[in-house]
Amino acid sequence: MPTRILLEGRPGSGKTTIVRRLAALLRTRRAVGFTTEEIRHGGTRSGFALETLEGGMRAVLAHVDFPGPPRVGRYGVDLGVMERLALPPLRSAAADPAPGDLVLIDELGRMELACTAFQDMVRCLFESDIDIVATVHAHSDPFTDALKQRPDIALVQVTRTNRDSLPEDLAARLEGP
Repeated sequence: MPTRILLEGRPGSGKTTIVRRLAALLRTRRAVGFTTEEIRHGGTRSGFALETLEGGMRAVLAHVDFPGPPRVGRYGVDLGVMERLALPPLRSAAADPAPGDLVLIDELGRMELACTAFQDMVRCLFESDIDIVATVHAHSDPFTDALKQRPDIALVQVTRTNRDSLPEDLAARLEGP
């Protein structure tokens, strides 16, 4: 049975750092997917960038200066970034998973889920035989709430107490003895 781990935490809890450190720690697995991070100017958050794990391609996913639609809070979201950067490696992993592939998604958030094709791909991945680690916000959302209720999901709360040890713990779990 494939491994399905959702890392749940509040904004700023360290979810992105955990995913990046986990990807760097893996020695026997190929990590496929993406991370997101805040863009700050003068100490104020102005947007979010998406970066692929393989190849390090990067683009601005959401920004206060983007008109949208869609809009999530004060940010306009560029759904083309999801189509161009996030989806191709996920489609490849779903269509032809190589032994040892691991899908890492940071994150299953409102901006990313504004892309219907991304929602469809996530559903497809969760029905496949590939291992998945994804981050989710602690707040309620119909899409992520349904994932959290799946019997094959290990829901891990990210806290200040465990966030430093989680990457090593997850790497050990995913790579085995």
